[in-house]
Amino acid sequence: MAQTADLWVFGYGSLIWRPGFAFVERHRAVVRGYHRSLCVYSHVHRGTRDRPGLVLGLDRGGSCLGIAFRIELGDAAATLSYLREREQVTAVYKEAVLRARLTDGRVVPAVCYVADRAHSQYAGRLERSELVRLVAQASGLSGCNPEYIKNTHSHLAELSIRDETLEWLASRLD
Repeated sequence: MAQTADLWVFGYGSLIWRPGFAFVERHRAVVRGYHRSLCVYSHVHRGTRDRPGLVLGLDRGGSCLGIAFRIELGDAAATLSYLREREQVTAVYKEAVLRARLTDGRVVPAVCYVADRAHSQYAGRLERSELVRLVAQASGLSGCNPEYIKNTHSHLAELSIRDETLEWLASRLD
């Protein structure tokens, strides 16, 4: 089906600080039914098959505060193509359209990437000691895993979005 309106994209991790696409507005937003979680083993961007890192995914349950970006209709197809290339390298994420409530009260349909619990890279809920072990030693095509954690944590903090797990983990990676 052809896109007939501007596109909204919901970012909850690195899309917040490195979207990689043009947008005309951005707002804090919340999606319900999913939460931000370090639940995906990274074999490409922040780790390798031999030394997997950990990256964020939307996992079921709870809610997630993030950023919704509005992309003009004329840029929608190119943006979706870019996002699919970036997020679907190993198909560990399922593309979904979720209802995102913006801070001004509007509710918009937003494209986002949800962790596929049936995928071999789905890590689930790991012990904190395992989070530190995996993240500390991992690096991939997009850089080292500790940098990803620290960047995401600091950008969330700048937006007054608190993530206790990222805060705890970032403090142990110095």
